[in-house]
Amino acid sequence: MYSIFHFWKNLIRNKKSFSREGNLDEFAFDADMLSCENKGVFPDLAIKLNKDRSLFTGGELIELKDSKSYVVTSFNSTIPTGKKNIRKVIHSENSTTFLQMKDAGDDVFSLEERDVYYLVRGRNKGHQKICLVHGSFFETISENELIRQSFAQVLGEKFSGSNISNEDKERLEAIFSEQEDFSRVRNVDKASVKLRFRIMTEVKPEGNILNARQYPEIVDDSLNFLIPYHNEDEKVGIIQKMETVISKNGTQKFKVFSLKHPLNGWFVVFQTAL
Repeated sequence: MYSIFHFWKNLIRNKKSFSREGNLDEFAFDADMLSCENKGVFPDLAIKLNKDRSLFTGGELIELKDSKSYVVTSFNSTIPTGKKNIRKVIHSENSTTFLQMKDAGDDVFSLEERDVYYLVRGRNKGHQKICLVHGSFFETISENELIRQSFAQVLGEKFSGSNISNEDKERLEAIFSEQEDFSRVRNVDKASVKLRFRIMTEVKPEGNILNARQYPEIVDDSLNFLIPYHNEDEKVGIIQKMETVISKNGTQKFKVFSLKHPLNGWFVVFQTAL
């Protein structure tokens, strides 16, 4: 059985390894539960799919974010989201990611919508905070809406006071709402170089889970697992899943509490000391 909960269990078992110098991608992740491992390509890790998905589907995608400060490092090229369609991640059945997943035994496209998690580590003055956090912590508006509104600001600056109609402005905003449309490599006649635009996403204080002023509950030298919930039944279900993987007695050793995101509702947090 594989899931992000089992991945968390592996982090706990090997948490002393976090005190060593080095990068997150050098951590001893359990290769048996992973369907792929990449460097510099999203996702860095992916959990294997389960054939029986009645309790755990598996298939979660994981990105590693390592920082030498208490600021989450920028997201390059891939805007953080809570879910991703695997067909937008894998563009070819000849890609390294697809071939790794297939070799691991996954029927890759049998689960198209995948939950995305970020394993975030920050270090500061000999201390560290580590958070395995669902991507909805960073995605408080949709990816397309974020891009659209960003370009709308550019249009507002460039066409302020002009005679451009609202209809034309809305049409231009719609064109620039899909990242794939302008992130492709463009080949221009008579140019000796090709052009590709890349998006870099930086967290604001509201999205910086390492920020002690914003989130004092995330204390120094702690390992945290954050999962969103929308009602008490969802929260109970998450805790029950944790008890299934860790055991009820084991879960009682964690500090379990709710954390309010100022822009995106509630998250249940499982916290343990490093």
